Amino acid sequence: MKIAIRLIILFAIIMLLEVYAFQAIKTITKNKIFRYSWVLISVIAYINFFYVSITYDRTEGQTPQFQMAMGIMLTVLIPKLVILIIMFGEDAYRWVLKLFSAVSNGETNELAGRRKFISQIALGLAAIPFAAFIYGIIQGKYNYKVLKYQLSFKDLPDTFDGYTITQISDIHSGSFTNREKIQYGVDLINQQKSDVILFTGDIVNNKSDEMDNWMDVFDKLEAKDGKYSILGNHDYGDYIDWDKPQDKIDNFQKVKDIHKKIGFDLLCNENRYLEKDGQKIALVGVENWGKGGFQKKGDLQKASVNIKKEDFKILMSHDPSHWEHKVKEDPFNYQLTLSGHTHGLQVGIEIPGWLKWSPSQFVYKQWAGLYEEAGRFINVNRGFGYHAFPGRVGIWPEITVIELKKA
Repeated sequence: MKIAIRLIILFAIIMLLEVYAFQAIKTITKNKIFRYSWVLISVIAYINFFYVSITYDRTEGQTPQFQMAMGIMLTVLIPKLVILIIMFGEDAYRWVLKLFSAVSNGETNELAGRRKFISQIALGLAAIPFAAFIYGIIQGKYNYKVLKYQLSFKDLPDTFDGYTITQISDIHSGSFTNREKIQYGVDLINQQKSDVILFTGDIVNNKSDEMDNWMDVFDKLEAKDGKYSILGNHDYGDYIDWDKPQDKIDNFQKVKDIHKKIGFDLLCNENRYLEKDGQKIALVGVENWGKGGFQKKGDLQKASVNIKKEDFKILMSHDPSHWEHKVKEDPFNYQLTLSGHTHGLQVGIEIPGWLKWSPSQFVYKQWAGLYEEAGRFINVNRGFGYHAFPGRVGIWPEITVIELKKA
């Protein structure tokens, strides 16, 4: 019943968007070929998406084919939201004029007709997200950005002054289709030559075999002090249908084994010490902990066994809601937390120093980038890969480099 209601609501929204968009087309042209082509493209996109949604194998999860069908539909649909906003605004203006004439002493006027230039503006503005989504699907998802931060701490051991960390997150190997582009991203990580590489979860979408074709790419990652990792919510295999419960258990073990095969030390509610010239900092890794229906397997106490409160600590926790609800005020004092998970929703607008916006911010308080409260920091990596929508618009794939400094 819930699914049926959601489909009805979705259908109603689509129809509303299509009606308004078609009115804009009718206003600017009488060419029937152009009008019918406009409708036909939309119909094909919707039919393709619903066909793929109904027929794809639930035991495989979101395949690249499913993601592309979704991407095409969103590319067709989102620009029409812009048209709806502008055309609805014109409708409000038209009705105000009519109501004003109705209450005046003069004769009531007919509802004013649509103005061609308003429709032209609507279509012109709609072309911007349309072009952005096309770019995001073709190239944006490979537009890797290296973001560098320098963070100072009074309690950082002296020998770790200048120590560098490269953080990557959310590989989502099951979405990959272009080996050359992924190899470029991996090479870019190695070019940073950081002391340590930390991966903060979601190596696959669902199944361990998604990494089969990418092992020989990611095992080339190098850092002189090692590579460490944690699990993300997608690594547990919770989002597909399994033939048998044991299949899910076996898959989870295989996912964990991937980390070792590509040279990562996987921390599942565990810790390690990084040592340098007789001094050390603690690296803590928890399993996934998230609000809003996600698993809460992360255990800070278990992960911090044998670590002292006065130790400098770097915590890896996939979901930033863990920091917001549990970590940032923990008296044990986790100075730096590294997370991912949100992807910044892969769609948004970022102009450094001016604007940072994404629908993701309505779900997560810390959704992309660096945040600080009371001297404790969290970096939310925007992710290396992509999922669901097969592209990135304005929120680019990220490689984070953090340099630790002694304050």
